[in-house]
Amino acid sequence: MKQEKSCGAICWKRENGQRVYLLILHRNGGHWAFAKGHVEGAETESETALREIREETALQAVLDTGFRRTTSYSPAPGVMKEVVYFTAEVTGGGVCQPEEVCEMRFEPYETALKTLTYPADRALLEEAERYLAAKQS
Repeated sequence: MKQEKSCGAICWKRENGQRVYLLILHRNGGHWAFAKGHVEGAETESETALREIREETALQAVLDTGFRRTTSYSPAPGVMKEVVYFTAEVTGGGVCQPEEVCEMRFEPYETALKTLTYPADRALLEEAERYLAAKQS
């Protein structure tokens, strides 16, 4: 079985006193998810995640590697893909990459949960929210 690896991040920022999360409507597949993409060359997981955030959204962000979660799925017969996610606080920038992204927006936690297409992404968001809330207190 062919193995693939991608890395990405659950990006967030503070807006009007609350945490809001970045959601991306991906052109390939038409699903709402987080920024992620394939590891290139000898990149580390964190380098890949930051590059993908920058390439897909032009956002600048600070990665928190204290939150590291993985999901696995089969995107095609004979292929198993592992995706590593971190959290990342957005610090500036932002423009969609039209080749890969139809739309991007920041949503409060409850809205983001309802918007994400896949249950695995909703579970990741729930874990990230708990992690960030615990760090804040």
